Amino acid sequence: MADVLLVYKKNFESVHDLSLQTVKEVLENTAREIRVDVRAREQVRRADFIGRDLVIVLGGDGTLTSISHNIDSNTPVMGVNSHPRSEDPEGSFGFYMDSDVETFSTDLEAALSGKAIINELPRLQATIETTSGNRIRSDPAMNDLLIANTHQYAPSKYHLRRGGLDISQHSSGLLFSTWLGQGAWFKQISRKTNCGNAEQSNSHYLVIARDLDPTITDESYFEWTDQTTVITSDMHRGYVVPDGWDEYHFNRGATITVDLQGPHLKLLTFRGSMADKMR
Repeated sequence: MADVLLVYKKNFESVHDLSLQTVKEVLENTAREIRVDVRAREQVRRADFIGRDLVIVLGGDGTLTSISHNIDSNTPVMGVNSHPRSEDPEGSFGFYMDSDVETFSTDLEAALSGKAIINELPRLQATIETTSGNRIRSDPAMNDLLIANTHQYAPSKYHLRRGGLDISQHSSGLLFSTWLGQGAWFKQISRKTNCGNAEQSNSHYLVIARDLDPTITDESYFEWTDQTTVITSDMHRGYVVPDGWDEYHFNRGATITVDLQGPHLKLLTFRGSMADKMR
């Protein structure tokens, strides 16, 4: 018997309520023997995800991104778009959500029978080592990870080491991105510098100093790299923020290590791979 967890976006919009009701009905009427637990996003804990054969996330990309921090590399997850933009301009684009209410029944069968496409998505992760020797590991980030001064009006000051780089630097913060997590800032930089490509997406990430002068071409400020980035903070107080979610604070003298060695996310798709979407 498959052990399934359904996590949904809780709000007061009827379109999401209707989608939730439809998904529940499909799960109740499936011919396969499954055990299903249903949780609102705001009510789940990491323990809820342990030992699951399948996690279903109903909502948009933001719902899946926030939930993904609780999911290990062994648990398959499928995203179901509860409000597709193709049906309503106010809906979600659903980049990671390859299923919707209309296709859910067929997609569920593919997921449970092992016929879905498995995408092993790399994730960024930061490890903070405090001056007292404590080590704190951030949640893995499937999109991006920020290291910055907690006071946004103050510059971020740090010593940076990566590969042959060993320099002191200041900026408005360091932003790291996976290939699939690239936002507008990633696309702008990649167009100007030709950095980043799909073939290296499992081993490389982009790192850039925010508010970068567009005339700067120094790779100490941006790089598409497979090397670990290590910074030593020269800020009174800073933080690490994976995927714009939880904050991990550190003080001056702390060392923060960032790489692409976080646990992969096993994301299921049904009509093509995530790599296909980027072509």
